[in-house]
Amino acid sequence: MTTSTVKTNLLGLTQPEMEKFFDSIGEKRFRAGQVMKWIHHFGVDDFDAMTNVSKALRDKLKAIAEIRGPEVVSEDISTDGTRKWVVRVASGSCVETVYIPQGKRGTLCVSSQAGCALDCSFCSTGKQGFNSNLTAAEVIGQVWIANKSFGSVPATVDRAITNVVMMGMGEPLLNFDNVIAAMHLMMDDLGYGISKRRVTLSTSGVVPMIDELAKHIDVSLALSLHAPNDALRNQLVPINKKYPLKMLLESCQRYMATLGEKRVLTIEYTMLKDINDKVEHAVEMIELLKNTPCKINLIPFNPFPHSGYERPSNNAIRRFQDQLHQAGYNVTVRTTRGEDIDAACGQLVGQVMDRTRRSERYIAGRELNAADDLPLIAVNRI
Repeated sequence: MTTSTVKTNLLGLTQPEMEKFFDSIGEKRFRAGQVMKWIHHFGVDDFDAMTNVSKALRDKLKAIAEIRGPEVVSEDISTDGTRKWVVRVASGSCVETVYIPQGKRGTLCVSSQAGCALDCSFCSTGKQGFNSNLTAAEVIGQVWIANKSFGSVPATVDRAITNVVMMGMGEPLLNFDNVIAAMHLMMDDLGYGISKRRVTLSTSGVVPMIDELAKHIDVSLALSLHAPNDALRNQLVPINKKYPLKMLLESCQRYMATLGEKRVLTIEYTMLKDINDKVEHAVEMIELLKNTPCKINLIPFNPFPHSGYERPSNNAIRRFQDQLHQAGYNVTVRTTRGEDIDAACGQLVGQVMDRTRRSERYIAGRELNAADDLPLIAVNRI
């Protein structure tokens, strides 16, 4: 009886891991660099296309290895140039990746999990429940797919993707090892050569892993804050009950202190009408962040069905921004992009095979509220 050999997927291997792989099959370590360039610089997934690799080695690789990214289910292009890919991962779930062009900058928003375990009340991803962590190959595979779609292979200096943000579906710090490996590939010259200043990890506040992060990598950090006090943040971002604001900001300050290049924390703040958009909230925020060098991104809420929240008025957003400006903060209001293809911030849902039954509870609550003709009260349970 014959048994099939599980092939090693080379797409998600970092340079040290690739060198170890070639060591393990009795080949020279320099082969790692050759193969990585073919994969990431040229978008190649066929060993026979690697013309500077001997035929004997190509045949060996075909027998024991593969280069396999996630399956592209669909690609949509917004009227504003934003693109969204839906890709299927090994668990059977689908996740979403979004590309946002702005002038000479092109930012790719990458997912780290199928669904999300944190259930922030205003985020449609959280309402899909949680299925699985993505592998390193599935995380970096999103960059690989997007890069190829723009014809950015062979790699050139003038690239479509200049920035990558781990702000897609999932909490990146709850898939720590795979996300770290993928971000190393994003920055590696044998990978995508993106500056560490232009690779950003966004977290809702997993404090122990923020502290661990500094031991492994020096990417930029963004904090999904969304509330200026613990009482409100407990409602909007349930993980705050475990890691409250004082503890969270201290961990962010420790991480930023390790970077040492006058880099500052990015604060992400989704604005919800009559919930966290009042002037008094801005005043609280000024006090909260007074010892934390940062820049602030205000994100007007992007509606999704039955969320129970609304977008604030432009006047409310402007008042909030002006209050922060007057206190000396660098504040931008994020322009909504890709809304016509459901690619705006907070709208990513994918197709998650939910293991938590949260999506089932959310749909049941939605139907109950619809039957009673009442506004939906979002469920905030992890």
